[in-house]
Amino acid sequence: MSSTKKHFPGAKEGSDNKENILNNIRKYDSAFPINLSSRVLYEDNHIIAINKLPSDIVQGDKTGDTPLSDFVKQYLKEKYNKPGEVFVGTVHRIDRPVSGIVIFAKTSKALARLNLMFQNKEIQKTYWAIVKNKPLKTSGTLVHYLKKNEIKNTSKAFEKETPGALRSELDFELICSSKSFYLLEIRPHTGRHHQIRVQLSKMCCPIKGDVKYGFDRGNKDASIHLHARKVEFMHPVKKEMLVIVAAPPEELLWNEFLKIIASSPKPLVL
Repeated sequence: MSSTKKHFPGAKEGSDNKENILNNIRKYDSAFPINLSSRVLYEDNHIIAINKLPSDIVQGDKTGDTPLSDFVKQYLKEKYNKPGEVFVGTVHRIDRPVSGIVIFAKTSKALARLNLMFQNKEIQKTYWAIVKNKPLKTSGTLVHYLKKNEIKNTSKAFEKETPGALRSELDFELICSSKSFYLLEIRPHTGRHHQIRVQLSKMCCPIKGDVKYGFDRGNKDASIHLHARKVEFMHPVKKEMLVIVAAPPEELLWNEFLKIIASSPKPLVL
């Protein structure tokens, strides 16, 4: 980060209320992710991809917590010493307890084109999920009809077409296992609310930490073991194929699975 002077909300010039000033400083410092530069996976003049932490929210919500989009704006403003407002367009979102790749547009042209690409399903996303139970098959396709409960902020999966429910499809593959858990690779074909979480739960494979969808206890940091691992798409301006890969969080179980993959006699996955 540059040495740009920080401005702390509520710290009025000449104020002798030192405690209020210090409280605002603490709030600012705890919120601003000083390591954001280490989480930049890809950047050019048009887009920037960030490896999201499970604690990040992509866009502002009712919690009032500072969203990742604002942190990206501040990062770009300081990195390039930009005066005035910095444009950052949110292309897509992943749930707060989920980690991994989030793409932001740095220009309105890139934002419009990426939005269209998502609508046309021209961006392939791959997730990793650590689940409690072994799937009955090592690979397969799940098709359900998901209905969202707006009040509870949950979705329910139905086997057959149901009024108000949307068709949802994903492919899964068992990558490897530890003593107690299983690592799945997921490729969603639709982008429904909580889709991966509810569909894996429906096949009796709840994601570790996801008490909302059937896991028996939450993770201490309120995360779930679902990670947006890879995105593949044609660059919206350069027209070159991009493949962006994000390492999972630095955490005991994720690290255990990375070691299992690395020690495998045959290559497993990226």
